[in-house]
Amino acid sequence: MNYIDQPIGAQKRIALVAHDNRKASLIEWCLQHRGVLEQHQLLGTGTTGTQIEAATGMAVEKLFSGPMGGDQQLGARICQGEVDILVFFWDPFEPMPHDPDVKALLRIAAVWNIPVACNASSADMMIHSALMTRSFPRQVPDYQGYLAERKGEIVA
Repeated sequence: MNYIDQPIGAQKRIALVAHDNRKASLIEWCLQHRGVLEQHQLLGTGTTGTQIEAATGMAVEKLFSGPMGGDQQLGARICQGEVDILVFFWDPFEPMPHDPDVKALLRIAAVWNIPVACNASSADMMIHSALMTRSFPRQVPDYQGYLAERKGEIVA
């Protein structure tokens, strides 16, 4: 597969997700980093987004709850180039009936070369990076070119 450049802009679209046992930690992290986060666009799965918005006063675009399809909605947004960063505080010790959804979301983030933070330490590193305030390049799969090749079409 070939890749194309699709830069991440200076203003980021940040997806915020947390399992039930990690929601309080994510909310605390958001409160600590409110000054940075409010400079960007936030979206989240339903319950997490609602709780972050209530606790911080920041606007969060809310999708469905994760187990109700929110993880898939978020994955689709990543594929469409509408998410730049995924902050997903997940609980690796809690068995979940929607564990396949979690794995699918993390897979899609890797396929589309989206920076992912799975805990406060990695989220801190990401949000304090010099790249948070400027555009930077990334490569993503050339899906259209791939489809054209598969159909035997000539790719320009």
